[in-house]
Amino acid sequence: MRARMALAYAGIPVEIREISLKEKPSSMLAISPKATVPVLQHGNLVLEQSLDIMKWALSQHDPDGWLTDENNVGATALIDANDGAFKKILDQYKYPARFSEVNPEDVLAKALNQHLRPLNDQLKKTQYLLGAKLSMADIAIFPFIRQFHMVDEALFSLYQLEALKKWLNDHIESDLFLSVMQKHPVWQDAPLEKP
Repeated sequence: MRARMALAYAGIPVEIREISLKEKPSSMLAISPKATVPVLQHGNLVLEQSLDIMKWALSQHDPDGWLTDENNVGATALIDANDGAFKKILDQYKYPARFSEVNPEDVLAKALNQHLRPLNDQLKKTQYLLGAKLSMADIAIFPFIRQFHMVDEALFSLYQLEALKKWLNDHIESDLFLSVMQKHPVWQDAPLEKP
C-alpha cells in the first residue's frame, strides 16, 4: 500500500499485477526469485521492498519534499521502529495462532505502550508525524496502523488515542489512499502456446 501511495504521489504510472502468493506466476519469479510482494520492475531495475520503492519513486518526483523530510533523524527513527519492533508486534497481534508462545495481552500492551501511545502523543502536538505537513514517515507508517486497527476495530475504538484515530481516518479518507485502493484481478501469466 505504501509503495502504491508513493508511486501515485510521484505521478509514476505503473501496471499493477495482483499476485496470489499461493500461485506465484513465473513472470514474477523470473524477476524476483525472493518471491515476495511488492516487487517493482522498471527496465532493468527491480526493487523488492516497499520502502525502497517509496524512496525510488520520490527520487523521480517529489513535489512536496517528502524525501527531504525523510533525511530528518526523527523520520528515520519512526520508520525504523515501525518496520522493526512494531511490525513484529503487529504480526503477533494479527496471527495469534502462529505465535502461541506469546501472551496476546502482552502483545497488545507492547503495541499500545511502545508504539501507538507515543504516536498519539506526537499527533496531539502536530497534525502529522513530523510537523505541519504530510511526509514520507506518515505514508510509510500509516498502512501498519491501519492493519492494527482492522484486527479489532471495536476494541481499537475504545483506546484513548483520539489524535492517532483522527490521523488514521484522515489517511483512510484521503484522495491519495482512495486512488490506490481499487481491486485488481489476480494476475496470471498467459498460457504457453502449444506447438
